[in-house]
Order: sequence, then structure tokens, then C-alpha cells
Amino acid sequence: MLLSINVLVLLLLQLAGSGPVPLTTPSRGCPTCKPKAMQTEAPELLNGTTPGIGGQCGVYTLSCALGLRCTPPPGEPRPLRALLEGRGVCSNASSIGPTANAHLAGSVSETANNPHQRSRRPFYLTPNTTSTCPTINDLGQVPVPVMLLPDDFKASTKIKVNNHLFNKENLPGQFKFKEYCPQVFRNLRERFGIEDQDYQVSLARSPPVKNEDGVCEGLLLASYDRTLVVKEISSEEVVEMHNILSEYHQHIVTCHGHTLLPQFLGMYRVTVESEDADLLVMRNVFSHRLHVHRKYDLKGSLVSREASFKEKVKELPTYKDTDFRNKMQKVYVSEEEKEKILDKLGRDIEFLVRMRIMDYSLLLGIHDVERAEREKEEEEMESTSEDEEEEQDENDPPPLPASNSPEGISGYMNAFKPMGPGEFDPYVDVYAVQSAEGAPRREVYFLGLIDVLTQYDAKKKAAHAAKAVKHGAGSERSTVHPDQYGKRFLEFISRIFA
Repeated sequence: MLLSINVLVLLLLQLAGSGPVPLTTPSRGCPTCKPKAMQTEAPELLNGTTPGIGGQCGVYTLSCALGLRCTPPPGEPRPLRALLEGRGVCSNASSIGPTANAHLAGSVSETANNPHQRSRRPFYLTPNTTSTCPTINDLGQVPVPVMLLPDDFKASTKIKVNNHLFNKENLPGQFKFKEYCPQVFRNLRERFGIEDQDYQVSLARSPPVKNEDGVCEGLLLASYDRTLVVKEISSEEVVEMHNILSEYHQHIVTCHGHTLLPQFLGMYRVTVESEDADLLVMRNVFSHRLHVHRKYDLKGSLVSREASFKEKVKELPTYKDTDFRNKMQKVYVSEEEKEKILDKLGRDIEFLVRMRIMDYSLLLGIHDVERAEREKEEEEMESTSEDEEEEQDENDPPPLPASNSPEGISGYMNAFKPMGPGEFDPYVDVYAVQSAEGAPRREVYFLGLIDVLTQYDAKKKAAHAAKAVKHGAGSERSTVHPDQYGKRFLEFISRIFA
């Protein structure tokens, strides 16, 4: 690829997001927006001006000035198409009547019922009509649907970006974005308590970084604030996600978002120079602020489930079931917390068995509070002199002024008092649980299910037969039927607690 996946993910939500996020300030939202690179066809835009009343606007082009709203031209037969193609008109929000909103909503309904319009017709965005970082309105003007339709679970939106000679140092000549089932994932984010603006800021304010905490063998990135992970998935996993998405959504609705399953927040395809990369965005199982000192990938089997020597010499190795048993590791939580965890796990496994999914794992991360305090003290002792600290402070960027702009999923926590050792916000670190009082060590545990997109198909049946021949029919092998896998998995996890 001519453009790294990191930069593509940065642009992904800025160009094809599901909701409005104003990332127009170069110093905060777009470090690549430099004056020399912003040679546009509308020089007045460089001064920060935006269209006023009567000015032309669009979903993927220009946004209106503060207090105005981009609306379709009067009498436009296809108002949504007009907004997407940049033929909207800036109007006073208070002067927009219910007729216009109803007309626009009707157009959305028409588009939702016509998959050809929504999934096959790409919209073209030419960067030289605005700056490198266009403001995003997307479908923020359109009312959120009251309920999801069956077609929403099959829908997708596409954007093709023709770069030509604009900013050719950083961007390829042509690239495409595809967002799968945007309304469904938007609804899921809402049920998981994540605002669209916070989601986009967490993912798109700064380039993501390679995540060293996970156990995925493929590409795994973390958002700059470490609240989200971006995983590259195979085309088979994309198909499997579509197969289970409707049932997954219903499961999340039923359990009111209280689950150990991965919190799927978005699925996208990036195409550069005819090379595709499918990306799945999920909430991070681990904390964005508490460092994980030990982690395990548990499947409930002891056959070939020990970390390799190559893995064990890593700074933060991923141990497995046999290592967990040999180290006599235990999870020390209260009976109340244990009951909550097993209750959620039982419901989740019932769902996975019903979907004929197997080979999933429990990712267990352990934060040692006392060790973290010692590490912090050592860092303070090894800190530089006061002069160097003052020099460092002078080089640091100035603090951002207080505003109502989104700060990402974890950003609002800065408004509260600093947290003490081992403390976390349960609304952000949703997989975290404190160790019980009287435990041998003060710890914080992170427990979440991962790798839930493997279905029991012909390939797994063949692996099941091969392992039965090798280890015997009654052996505790990893590859078994989905119902057996689920039962064995639940029994094993129930024994990890002290």
C-alpha cells in the first residue's frame, strides 16, 4: 500500500463518519493541515469563513456557519441526494418547518428501502474543493430512525476519494471507504453508551498506534486514547459478522449492553490501489490508563495451551490455560462480582452456542496496584531536574481552552478530580472489576470475550476429527462441537475464581 493503514484509519472516520464531528481546527483535529498544502479553489476558506444564509453546502463538502443548518433546495424531489452531492442551502435552523424535515425523512426512508441507491452508488469527494480536513456533517441533519429495518443489516455506504495532484506527498491518488451497516452500528454505540462525536474523536483526532496488549496475530491498532481497538479481519469474518449481526444486536438489546462479548462499534473497508483492508472497531477490553502487568488467553483446554518460549520472553507475554494452572493464578473478586460475571458469561455463551460459534477465548488482564505505585515512585525518582522539567513544560503544547467540543470517550474524565491508584471509571473501563477486600494482592481485573467470529463449519469439523484421532475421543482438546465447547469453557472459567 502507498499509504499506511495507520493514516487510513485516521482519515476513515473523518471522511466517512456516521455523525457530525467538527474537526476543523488544524492544531487539534488535523496535524497535516498546513497553509502551503491548503491551496484550494476557494481561497476565502483559508481564513476560516463558512457559508452563511443562502450559501451552498453539503454533507461531504461544506458545513454551514454556526446556528445555520444545511437543507435541501426548495422543491428538490430528492433532498437527501442533494445534500450528499453538495447542492444544499444554508438556512436558519429555527426557520425550517416540519414539512422540510418530513420531506427529508421520506427521502431517507426511500433510500433505506432501495439497497441499490445505498450500497452500490458511490459518492465522490474531491479534496481540492475544501481543505485537507473537511468538516463532517454526514447525516446529522437526518433524524435518527426510530427502529432498525431488515435492510439496515445489509446496507453499506461508500465514498471514493479522487486525490489527483492534491497533497500527493501524504495521500494516494485514489482511495475508497466503505462503511458496513452504519445505522446498526450507530445504534449499538448508543446502547453501549458511546456518543458518535466521542467515538469519532477517539478514533480520528490522532493516528492510532500499534496495540501490543492484544493476542491477535494480525494487525491490531489502538486509538490514541486507548479506548478503542481497530482489528484487521478477513473477508470470511466480514461474512460471519453479517450473519450474526442481527442476533448480536438483539442480544445486546436484551441484556441492556451488559455483556462480556466484544462491543462491536463499526466495520469498514479501506481500498487503496485495488488492495482491500477490512477493519473492525471495538471497545478496548483493557484500561486506557491502568497498565496491564499480566494477561492470559483462556479457552478452557489444557491441550497445546501453553505459551511458547518466544512468547514468554516478551515484555508482556500472553499466557494460556496451562500457564494459568501452573502459576496457580486466581481471580480474587467478591461473591457479588463473581455472580455478576458468571451471569453475563452464561448469557453470552448461550448466544454463541446458538450462533454455532466456537474457538473464542476469555482475555484476562491483571493490573497490580502495588506494583504500579512502585513503578510510579521509581519514575518520579528518575525524573529530570527542575530546569529540564520547566524546559519540557515550555515545549509542551498549550492546554486547550475549555469548550463543549467532544474530547473522546475518556476525555470528559479530565473534568473530575484525578483518580487514585487502582481506581477506574466503570463507564469507560466497562470490563474492569476490583479485587475483593482481603485479597492477597490489590488488583484490578479486566475480563472480556474475544475472537467470536469463528463458526463451526466444514474446516472446524475436519480439525475436530483430526484431533479426536490424535488425542482420543475423550481428550480435553480445544476443537469440539460448539455446545461442548461452550459447556467446557463455562466450567473452566467458573473455576478461575478464588
